[in-house]
Amino acid sequence: MLVLLLGTLGLQPGWTQTNALPSLGNGEGISLGAERKLGDRIARELYRDPDYLEDPVLDEYIQRLWAPLVKAAAARGELSSDLQERFAWRILLGRDRSVNAFALPGGYLGVHLGLIAVVTSHDELASVLAHELSHVTQRHIARSIDEQTKMTPWVIGSMILGAIAASKNPQAAQGLIVGGQAAAIQSQLSYSRDMEREADRVGYGILADAGYDPQGFVGMFAKLQQTAGVSDSGAYPYLRSHPLTTERIADMQARLQLNTASPRASGDMVQAMLAARARVMSQNSVEALRAWTQGSQAHSPPAHAAQQAGALYAATLAHLQLRDMAAAERSWQQLSQLTPATPEAKRLVVLLQAEMAAKQERFAVALQVLESLGQAPLPRPELIATAQALLRLPPHPARASITQKLREQVTQAPHDAQAWNTLASMLALQGQALASLRAEGEAQMARMDWTGAVDRFRAAQDWAKNNRLQAGDHIEASIVDTRLRQAQAQIRDMQAER
Repeated sequence: MLVLLLGTLGLQPGWTQTNALPSLGNGEGISLGAERKLGDRIARELYRDPDYLEDPVLDEYIQRLWAPLVKAAAARGELSSDLQERFAWRILLGRDRSVNAFALPGGYLGVHLGLIAVVTSHDELASVLAHELSHVTQRHIARSIDEQTKMTPWVIGSMILGAIAASKNPQAAQGLIVGGQAAAIQSQLSYSRDMEREADRVGYGILADAGYDPQGFVGMFAKLQQTAGVSDSGAYPYLRSHPLTTERIADMQARLQLNTASPRASGDMVQAMLAARARVMSQNSVEALRAWTQGSQAHSPPAHAAQQAGALYAATLAHLQLRDMAAAERSWQQLSQLTPATPEAKRLVVLLQAEMAAKQERFAVALQVLESLGQAPLPRPELIATAQALLRLPPHPARASITQKLREQVTQAPHDAQAWNTLASMLALQGQALASLRAEGEAQMARMDWTGAVDRFRAAQDWAKNNRLQAGDHIEASIVDTRLRQAQAQIRDMQAER
């Protein structure tokens, strides 16, 4: 798939740069609405990519890092209310082991699991997000493509998709890059050094104001610079789209010296386990999984507890993928002994235990494990896991309350496709066919599959015509009619753009 944030639009090896990069400009040639529309077109293709990943645990992690950054950007005046309201601000995860991240027109952002896997602190990953957020708030995308406004959104979108595809498979990119002007367009989409410096400066301030350690910026730069000096194997496409200069690194180090924030303790156990999850989920071949199962034996007893926790978490998850439940249980038991005094780390271990029980189809046990966390309100990972366990159990008293919580979740986050799908299954189980069909349509809308949404909404309409409506069904039927028209309008707009 893809996932890198704004800077993924840089030149890839073998592409000829035929035009000079544009100046910073003012971006006035592309309105917010036009940029959002272009982003919608591109994001729609990303949702259909087989590498697109919906994982409640990693999704929650990214959102927790992201939310303070957006809030800080708004408080600093970097993010206008108009931009905040009209852009998507959605982050997509990609099951790709390359170290990469990107932002697209309209505020769509993405993160490769490979990036999560290599960072050693929350602050390092937050620094990447802050840098990319700054590209968006400063409208660098609009400035970069200002000179290409005569081209249709579909052509520009193909150029961007081609650039993203090239970050992991240059051959596949050729199918997405149309026309003989591909190299010229790509060069116009690249960021100038002035834009990179501006994103560094603004991103640094956002990172600090959001409560993160600015050392994360320097640490991430140092890590990437070291990798750039050792090899260009293609595993770090972020280095090509975000070239690191000694000037940029020195500037970050100088800013750090002026910052009075106290250094934070290293060896974050939570980060180690989340990085381990990303590593295993990004490399799920049998050979790679077997390697992860042996990783927990690589550390001697004196090794740092965080390293041990990460290795054991990876081993447990890999054993699960290989369906070796006995080995998964053994490594999980070792992991659980490391985390009794760290609440958030213990929570991740318990969630892994519930995942293990569900994999064994012991759904009653999974439900008990999740209930043992006793969190209120129920966080999204627990909510999704609890609902999925209830779907495989006989009628249970918790069905109604979990269904209501899912309704509240999609009300607060209407673009949460996974929650919509889970809600649809829960409603169907309870005999609420019309509401279930509507929820399926909403899930397709969230993933921008307008054709799929039309199919589901029409199925809901047909059901309403052929069945007696119960209490509340009339409201659902009215919503279905409205959403069907909206999905059809999206299809017409798409066709008009071609």
